[in-house]
This record gives sequence, structure tokens and C-alpha cells, in this order.
Amino acid sequence: MILSVRRILHLDMDAFYASVEQRETPALRGKPVAVGGRPEGRGVVAAASYEARKFGVHSAMPVVKALRLCPDLIIVRPDFTKYRLISSQIFDMYRSVTELVEPLSLDEAYLDVTENSWDEPLATNVAKRLKRWIHIETGLTVSAGVAPNKFLAKVASDWNKPDGLTVIPTQRVEAFLQKLPVESLWGVGAVTARRLRSAGVTRLIDVRTVDPRVLRQTVGSRAACLRRLADGIDDRPVMPNRAVKSSGSEHTYPEDLTDLDTIRSELEKMARRGAIWLKNKALLARTVTVKVRYHDFTTVTRTQSKNPATRNADHLAARARLLLARTEAGVRAVRLLGVSLHNLSSEDETDNKAAELSLPL
Repeated sequence: MILSVRRILHLDMDAFYASVEQRETPALRGKPVAVGGRPEGRGVVAAASYEARKFGVHSAMPVVKALRLCPDLIIVRPDFTKYRLISSQIFDMYRSVTELVEPLSLDEAYLDVTENSWDEPLATNVAKRLKRWIHIETGLTVSAGVAPNKFLAKVASDWNKPDGLTVIPTQRVEAFLQKLPVESLWGVGAVTARRLRSAGVTRLIDVRTVDPRVLRQTVGSRAACLRRLADGIDDRPVMPNRAVKSSGSEHTYPEDLTDLDTIRSELEKMARRGAIWLKNKALLARTVTVKVRYHDFTTVTRTQSKNPATRNADHLAARARLLLARTEAGVRAVRLLGVSLHNLSSEDETDNKAAELSLPL
């Protein structure tokens, strides 16, 4: 079934932000800890320690709800500068073993260790050595999945957290697939899972036998992809240094914004920060997207794409204002605002496209 002979690791730091805070402050060790914003400021949990998770606290949960579930929860404000420094240290360790490192976030990555600097033929041994090395150097733990492809490696890394190591050799792929619920499929969230379950697809392997027409009606164009994953087939290579596809920021306000001038000002600040980011990355953006969440949690986005690509702060701020005018901000109270920049390109790419367009036919 699995033709690939690749040796893929998926490494996922355990409760990364919360674990860093517990490492830095011994008094937090063994305590339920959540990294996030202030409850009175509509803060959201960015990470929860395993002690907090026992109470049902998890990331993306409002801090107010987390405190209801766990009254003794200790809230720590995030320090992303610190997390990035530690992440950089860990990724340097990964890249010393293989050049094929694909970051997914500050605390998660794929590694292709088919060939590696340790000349270690067994991916399991590479994973064990990396886990031990990371713990010695940082005091943190990482869970690892070892498999012939990315899909299986990612499922495996979550199988036995924290500090887990789950190995799926080629000859055991089918037995492993038989155990998995349909939610294990890549890209199947809670909503899609409910639709699949209503169609009689409760296990991953049920995707193989369900009527293809029913599968297409349920998941649309993703049907063929999910069918391959259900067979354990995933040909995606590990892609080092993936190109940045977008950048953005958003903010939830402690009190709803009702004044349109204030809303415009907040949005402009975000657009100008995006322009600074583009300058630092030597990138240009063609598309601007504005996100508005009203007081009743209704969320809308407005997008505009325009040539040529730019990083001019005034231009980006003006476009954000125009997009805002296509919302009900100011008429309806606003809870959250966001600005994101997409369709990014380098100056060289933009210059080359312009030169191509100017060539005579």
C-alpha cells in the first residue's frame, strides 16, 4: 500500500508556551497554567499546561471560560520574543540533523531523515536522539511520530502525548489505520466530521467503502484526497523554507468599538504595521483583507487585490479604509478587527513580471 521508502518525523513540542513558562518559573511547575490574555480583556488561551488540560482547558478557549472550568488556573501573559528564541534553538538542532525541515509553527515541524547527518538508518533512533538532546539542552519535552509519510507521522505524534514516541513502520500501517476515527484525516474538523458521521463514515477506513458520490456530496473536491489518505497514501514531500504566503494581525478589544474614527484609526495602525513587516521581509503584497467581528460575534471579511504589488504604508492603509467602508462598522459595534496581506512576492519577482508585460508581442 505504501510505496514510499521515506523516513518522516513529525515533532511537536508539548504545551510549548506553557512548558516554557513552567521551566522559567519553578513555582508554576505541577500547577494548572494557561498562557493568554486577561479575562477582563476578553483574553484567549494560547496554550494550556497538561495540568490545566485535565480540567478541559485548551487553546483558543476564552480565558473567562477556562477560569470557570479551573478556578485555580494561573494565567501568564505570553512572551513571544522568548518563545521565538527557544524555537530558533530547537530548529537549529533539527537542521543540524537534516536540511529537510518544514516548520509548521514555532513548536511543530516535519523532518525527512531518510538521509541524515548522523548516518542513522533507523528513523526511530533519530527521533529518540533528538528527543533526548532537546530535553538536555532546553529542559522541554517533544512528542514524535515516525512514519513513511507526513500524514501518518502527524497522527502518530499526537498518539501518546506528552513526551511520546509512536512509530508506524510500513508493515504496520494498515493495522494503525484500522484504529483511527474519521477525525484523524487531514483537514477534517468538527463540522466536516459531523457531516461524514451523518453519512455513516465514523472510522477512517469507512472512507474506503462509502459511495464515492456520497463522499463528494459531503466533502466536495477533497473527496479524492481523503480517499488516498484513508489508504495511508500521502506523497507530499517535506518542504524546507516554505514561502510565506500571507501576514496579518488582529485584535479583540476589551470594550466594543462604536466610534467609526476610532475603528478606522485602529485598522490603519494594523495596515501600517503590515507595511513595516513587508519592508523587513523585502516583500510586496497585492491583496489586502480586512476582518471585522461585530458585538454579536458575526464575522465578515472584505478583500481587494490590485496590481502592482506594494508595501507602501499609505496605500495599504487607504485600501484598508476602503474595505472597512464596505462593512457595517460604526453602525454595529465592533469586537475584533484584523488586517492581513496576501499574494506576496519579492521585488525581483515583481520586476520580472513587469518586464515580461512590457515585452513586444
